[in-house]
Amino acid sequence: MTSSIGKPRSSSGPATPGTEPAATLYGAPTTPRTGGQAPAAPTTIRPASHSRTTVRDIRAAKDRGQRWAMLTAYDVITAGIFDEAGIPVLLVGDSAANTVYGYETTVPITVDELVPLVRAVVRGAPHAMVVADLPFGSYQASPEQALTTATRFLKEGGAHAVKLEGGARVLPQVGALVAAGIPVMGHLGLTPQSVHAFGGYRVQGRDGAGEALLADALGLQEAGAFAVVLEVVPADLAARVTKELLISTVGIGAGADCDAQVLVWQDMAGLTGGQAPRFVKRFADLRTALTDAAAAFRDEVSSGLYPTVEHSY
Repeated sequence: MTSSIGKPRSSSGPATPGTEPAATLYGAPTTPRTGGQAPAAPTTIRPASHSRTTVRDIRAAKDRGQRWAMLTAYDVITAGIFDEAGIPVLLVGDSAANTVYGYETTVPITVDELVPLVRAVVRGAPHAMVVADLPFGSYQASPEQALTTATRFLKEGGAHAVKLEGGARVLPQVGALVAAGIPVMGHLGLTPQSVHAFGGYRVQGRDGAGEALLADALGLQEAGAFAVVLEVVPADLAARVTKELLISTVGIGAGADCDAQVLVWQDMAGLTGGQAPRFVKRFADLRTALTDAAAAFRDEVSSGLYPTVEHSY
């Protein structure tokens, strides 16, 4: 899953349909095709009868037509805040490559770098299901490699499920994980670990590629995945996939008809700077708030206004 950190900020020249440059994913959104109004529905999918969101809760939400939200989280404090806010699923995404470690893409991040973040999020969020991303190179080689990696995230990190990217090529891995009792979330469309193959961050699933994406989604469902992320795909295609599947779809830049929506939390809260992807709504302006707070701290320390007697022992 992508974050606006490290993404291109501008572009010029026309693009052929289905091969838009990265900049076309950015800028002011057009009028939404559907949705846009918050439904008068429960804000949590977790029944009061148990303390943490489960795969069963997610399946039941699909059956009820109840939408739910997922956010990324990478540390104990923000995980606790999101858990308190009632976010039922937290993703420790490989987007930490951008937001935590400062890599240009998600490709370089390793299992060793992600496991401690998963552990922190699980400690901070007693009610949310915590999903761990399997990073690039940690599962593609074989089902055995995928099982070894996923086992680390569950045993060492305490994750409750894992997410991996790809369609037909990873079905054996998904099947092996599910057979071992590990819940799996799939990821189709713009799969950032394949950014070099795509030639950049581009809308996926247009023209004939839509049928292939639907086939991949059905394959993931058949292999046992409990949900699938649809990233940066046309809204009408995402709506069709959502209607066809018995498992939940989680949209990010995939229109309003998915069963759930996910954002990188720093994008959602306005912590990242520059121009956000068009699918991002900034629900706060934390970048300005933190900048102002840091500047005020600097000024009060420099002038001797802080600390005062009330801050001293």
